[in-house]
Amino acid sequence: MADGSSHPGYLGVTRSLSGRRWRERAACPDLTRRHQLSLGLSEPLARALASRGVGEGEGETFLNPTLKALFPDPSCFSDMDRAAEILVDALENRRRIVVFADYDVDGASSAALLVRWFRAMGLEIAIYVPDRLTEGYGPSPAAFRRLKDEGAELVVTVDCGAAAHDALACAGEIGLPVVVIDHHLMRPGEIPPIAALVNPNRPDCVSGQGHLAAAGVTFVLLAALNREARRRGLAPEPDLRAWLDLAAMGAICDVTRLTGFNRALAAQGLKVMSGWKNPGLAALMQVAKGQGAASTFHVGFLLGPRINAGGRIGRSDLGARLLSTDDPDEAAALAAELDGLNASRKEVEAQVMEAAIRHIEQESNAADAPCLLVAQDDWHPGVIGIVAGRLRERYRKPCIVVGIDRAANVGKGSGRSQPGVNLGRAVQAAFEEGLLLAGGGHAMAAGLSVRPDAIPELRDFLNARLADEQAQAAAEDGLEIDALVTARGCDRALWRDFQRLAPFGPGNPEPTFAAADMRIERPMALKGGHVRCTLTDSSGGKLKAVAWRMADTEAGRRLLQEGGAVHVAGRLKPDDWQGREGVELEIEDVADPRAVLD
Repeated sequence: MADGSSHPGYLGVTRSLSGRRWRERAACPDLTRRHQLSLGLSEPLARALASRGVGEGEGETFLNPTLKALFPDPSCFSDMDRAAEILVDALENRRRIVVFADYDVDGASSAALLVRWFRAMGLEIAIYVPDRLTEGYGPSPAAFRRLKDEGAELVVTVDCGAAAHDALACAGEIGLPVVVIDHHLMRPGEIPPIAALVNPNRPDCVSGQGHLAAAGVTFVLLAALNREARRRGLAPEPDLRAWLDLAAMGAICDVTRLTGFNRALAAQGLKVMSGWKNPGLAALMQVAKGQGAASTFHVGFLLGPRINAGGRIGRSDLGARLLSTDDPDEAAALAAELDGLNASRKEVEAQVMEAAIRHIEQESNAADAPCLLVAQDDWHPGVIGIVAGRLRERYRKPCIVVGIDRAANVGKGSGRSQPGVNLGRAVQAAFEEGLLLAGGGHAMAAGLSVRPDAIPELRDFLNARLADEQAQAAAEDGLEIDALVTARGCDRALWRDFQRLAPFGPGNPEPTFAAADMRIERPMALKGGHVRCTLTDSSGGKLKAVAWRMADTEAGRRLLQEGGAVHVAGRLKPDDWQGREGVELEIEDVADPRAVLD
């Protein structure tokens, strides 16, 4: 390890090739020292722990999160006990229950948790997932009427429903009881008159668990169901620990804050998942050609995208069916179908991404605008959110992608924002201004519907509205560095040491390491716009490195130039090729030392 300066920028980097200032992640020296002594940690690891807001006496629980220490009392959630009573009543009376789920991983995981609990208690329940293209997000009056006509006696919505006022009002009119299990933000006064609404983000909930994904809320509901079933003498109650893998899927794929109880769900869930007892996850892991113990990488980059592919460009219920089946043959068939859909999704996404970049850089020359809004006919609504996120990563500013349906004369858009720029608020203001048919969201993401002829005016409105916020965000845009390393110091031991902080996600970012004055050897452009190279330092140490989707960026072009010194920053990953047990650096950013000297 070596020391790096945080002023005026880490290693003097005030503007990297991606335009960012490098900063040492802030940590209290005294707290770092106390962690080091009390927990027996290396100084860099103790410092990383302190920088993540782990206070004195909290380190052991953070490094070894357990459900026993962190599981909340289900009764502290508003309506949780009421929901448990309603669902156990339905179980005892053998009522026809339908789980109405969102079409993403969190919705599928939540639905599978409920299906598995009721199955263990001797009752099969149905799953309904709306089609993204024809029905949109969440419950609708039409969907509830259809379910009622088909014999549903109770509907449980998961990962949706809290804001579906029209649908819930319709359910009341037609006599269809509804229990909502959700986690999305709600405004004061939004609690509808339904059977039960469990949501840690409802205004009157005092659980303090608002960072949970819907799968986490559902897992707590299962504990409440076990407790209610035990009170009534129903047996045997299932061992919920077997389904922690599903709770972890929702927590990780919904990019929730991995702190407290949610961190325990993710950590313990990954351990359960590593046994690959869920037939659907095992089959999906096989088609994805993954191996080894489950990690956030497996969940976030191999399993999650394939489950989501069903809702994006295929049949919306495939993911929930995969996660809830106990039939290995059915699981294998569903996994193969999802794998094929994911491949198609990648192709569609690449086409939309290429066209979007062309709009920005060649046709409109608008890359310097505060907010980038691109639109084109027939862009698939299942990938526009992903593309918006990719554009946000590339241009480091709010980006909105709109697919236009000329026949319906409407454009459906999805946006992703940069920290410090509240895109949801701006979209809401555009709606109030009459520029949108519908729109809303939160600071980092938003969705909208717009008439195609209003898009130029909408673009101008958003650019004017967000100009000051974006300028401030750009000035503060930085990369937080955990430690400075050498090529020789980047080894498996260092990686293992920092893995004690896993699982990583919001609230617990994956450690970022910087290396100074590295020379580039054997650079290679890979298919997909990636760059691979070897980094060497003055001591002769060598470090394998890869930069994903950087080939056509300034940083990527510099990496493709052999020779010359660069500062690099990135994350360490295991390299087990041919049993070597090494590491490689996934490059996040590159800086030119000559610019530092200037």
